[in-house]
Amino acid sequence: MCTKIKEERRNEYENTMKMYITADEVAELLGVSRGYAYKVIRGLNDELKAKGFRVISGKVPRKYFQEKYYGMVV
Repeated sequence: MCTKIKEERRNEYENTMKMYITADEVAELLGVSRGYAYKVIRGLNDELKAKGFRVISGKVPRKYFQEKYYGMVV
């Protein structure tokens, strides 16, 4: 039973990590440097702050990134 609980927590953690996109992933997707990817994330986080959302430095919600860069409404 204990291993089942650990597995569920690990799955929850992995799902949370998938919810946010990191600078390394942004750099790879856009073909830019890691430093520029951080600027992109900072800009997106500033937009979210202006809308009243809380943000995590260095990460941005994956769905928001896709909406802004690929025009996907999620």
